[in-house]
Amino acid sequence: MRSPSRARNWVGLLLLLACLALSSTSVSAQQPPAAASPGFDVARMEQLIQSDVSSKQFMGSVLVARGNDIILDKGYGYANLEWHIPNSPTTKFRLGSITKQFTAACILLLEERGKLSVNDPVKKYMPDAPAAWDKITIFNLLTHTSGIPNFTSFPDYLSTQALAATPAQLVSRFRDKPLDFEPGEKWSYSNSNYVLLGYLIEKITGETYAKFLQENIFTPLGMNDSGYDSNSAIIPQRASGYQPGPGGLANADFINMTVPFAAGGLYSTTEDLLRWERGLFGGKLLSSASLIKMTTPFKNEYAFGLQVHTANGRNVIEHNGGVNGFNTGMAYYPDDKVTLIVLANGNGDATGEIVANLARLGHGERIVLPSERKEVPVDPKLFDGYSGRYELAPGIAMTITREGDRLMAQLTGQPKFQIFAEGDRDYFYKVADAQITFVSDGQGKATELILHQNGVDQHAKRIE
Repeated sequence: MRSPSRARNWVGLLLLLACLALSSTSVSAQQPPAAASPGFDVARMEQLIQSDVSSKQFMGSVLVARGNDIILDKGYGYANLEWHIPNSPTTKFRLGSITKQFTAACILLLEERGKLSVNDPVKKYMPDAPAAWDKITIFNLLTHTSGIPNFTSFPDYLSTQALAATPAQLVSRFRDKPLDFEPGEKWSYSNSNYVLLGYLIEKITGETYAKFLQENIFTPLGMNDSGYDSNSAIIPQRASGYQPGPGGLANADFINMTVPFAAGGLYSTTEDLLRWERGLFGGKLLSSASLIKMTTPFKNEYAFGLQVHTANGRNVIEHNGGVNGFNTGMAYYPDDKVTLIVLANGNGDATGEIVANLARLGHGERIVLPSERKEVPVDPKLFDGYSGRYELAPGIAMTITREGDRLMAQLTGQPKFQIFAEGDRDYFYKVADAQITFVSDGQGKATELILHQNGVDQHAKRIE
């Protein structure tokens, strides 16, 4: 149930280095994709994905569509490593925080039916709520502006994630905690907000969250391979989840799926998620007024369960997800109706990179794979002018050091790695698809560096 991974979010940037021991097997979809859509080089798309597959950073399923055309629809690696069961377009993956947009849509459906208003205070439906919640509205929950602290960040979370909990018990974990800020004042991603929304859906409808979703979203949209996940139910074609371990991949830590609830408890397939995107943005589910509400950002480019922003000059509506053993990413470009869906059954950062790189490729940008970059010799004396600390954000810096004839880079809180010259000013990592350009003062000393990843440039001024 991770926070949304922005195209320009560099935190955790280089730890594609988890070196997940994922299978490099690629499995084609049962049905062939449509003819290549203009702007999409399918062969190059395959190269981009296979780069992460062969480097053991990704296994899962990928779907790319433009309008009514499916351009790529394939599975990669294995849904179960022990039995060598391949991933496919019909493999079911846990979605993590992609769940949140479904929860938001449920709230808007209830508003359309007169059951609530997003401007209602939470206390209207929960009279016993603590006094600190008096000013919190449903809108604040939807937009992560309530100030309610994130229960998955609590010190006891790892020791409680395996324990079954009712929605009321989940709410009790955070209801008496002090607010992080006054409602509406700031933005802070908190899974507690969406757990509380699920709790309210059940109180208002008298139905379980799972049943309301099934009857009002999954069934009407023909999403027959989607649902609320369960640890006990037999769910055909469900992938097993994996995480990095000391000796390679390990089975993911157990999480009771009652805990993610309306913040991250759903499963689906790439093909069902395409049905969702087409239903949501095709007017099959919500009124146009409700869809505008859902996709209008409030603070920090966050709307209702969706991040809505501009990436490299293009409008995009997206969200990612992460839960034990799974990472997911989904992006929709409304101007050209491009949908990108990447679901992985291994924890790591490759999912977000694949989404971003496929988007760049589809929009005509040139992408150079790490394996295609060529190291050139440069005078190591250049490194003296580049050594120093460069601030990417408050408290986060890139430290550049010379170690003999090697130039090293270290992001705050991460290991140190060598970077390799493509030219006097341009350097690249071999452990991740990221590059650094140094901006010089004209006398050999760098005044800033530019970190390039996923088509986004992050400028960092020298601070030391």
